[in-house]
Amino acid sequence: MAEIIQEKLCTNHYVIDVVKDFYNKRIRVDDYRGDMSAIINKLTEIYDNNEIEKVIIKARKEDFNTLIQNGFLCEATINRYFLGSDLFFFCKYYQTERRRSDDWLKEDEIVENVCKLSKEFQINIPPADYRLRRMTENDAKGLATLYRAIFEVYPTPLHDPEYIKKTMKDGTIYFGYVYADKIVSAASAEVNNDYKNAELTDCATLVEHRKHGLMKVLLQRLEKELANEGIFCAYSIARSLSFGMNAALHQLGYVYRGRLGKNCYIFNKLEDMNVWVKDLSTTILK
Repeated sequence: MAEIIQEKLCTNHYVIDVVKDFYNKRIRVDDYRGDMSAIINKLTEIYDNNEIEKVIIKARKEDFNTLIQNGFLCEATINRYFLGSDLFFFCKYYQTERRRSDDWLKEDEIVENVCKLSKEFQINIPPADYRLRRMTENDAKGLATLYRAIFEVYPTPLHDPEYIKKTMKDGTIYFGYVYADKIVSAASAEVNNDYKNAELTDCATLVEHRKHGLMKVLLQRLEKELANEGIFCAYSIARSLSFGMNAALHQLGYVYRGRLGKNCYIFNKLEDMNVWVKDLSTTILK
């Protein structure tokens, strides 16, 4: 069985874009229209036939009460995701252990301390031998090598150059820093052209190159690229236990919008993930 299966399910009552993510033991509904009660029944059928521990729906506000009535929890939001309307992450758990997080209070403390940080900071200019550029399909092998060095386990197969090439063909934008002909830092923007939003993700820098603040520069470069294309809803989903990544997003003007419990496997365990959102239309991009 493939670890990730994307399907469009259609009947006279609904259309659902669903991702069956067997690696992370979850179902994710990326888009839908139609009868929400019928959609929930279909998701229950999928759950009953597979080893699924969590269902995630990227929902609209009109379906808020129906999802609450059916036992779903609203864990996070993204402002202006649907062409200006808000998205609500609704989740339902089918295993007690998947619902429980031993680090939740620690993660609350990290968010609290991050949000106390001043947003007045100076972006460092990296040394001249670090070259910033947009990545192409020719860089797929180098990107895969970088991600393999940083992430032993990751929710998507970024270790595979062919997968990276496919994401580029599908519209994902990668920027990276090259040092001595080696990609040492990279980040991407996964663009949703239907709803004009983008997730800033796949952030990685080799340990020995982290002192130069490369990631903040990369994220700003991606933001500028998105704004130039008329995409103003930017968001990022960061490991809740990573003070550095959450702090970087806060200082770049992102706003905390909730936490997805035990959302995906990163490194050696299921991780809680914080959601951060930024409206690029109100931002002065350098």
